[in-house]
Amino acid sequence: MLDKLRKFNTYRKQFLSLLVGVPSYETYVEHMKSHHPGEPVKTRKEFFCEAQEARYNAKDGKVSRCC
Repeated sequence: MLDKLRKFNTYRKQFLSLLVGVPSYETYVEHMKSHHPGEPVKTRKEFFCEAQEARYNAKDGKVSRCC
């Protein structure tokens, strides 16, 4: 039962992140480990800021427009 709740919570987090347009940090880390093992992995904050900048043309993770 506890495993089912953990799995549900993981899927819920993924769904909410995709709903608002933030890619999964965990997926990014796994990709970097498997495809680019010699390259440094960004921190969660760096990853989030880059995702915000790419999606909303934000600076340092801060959205500069609303629409």
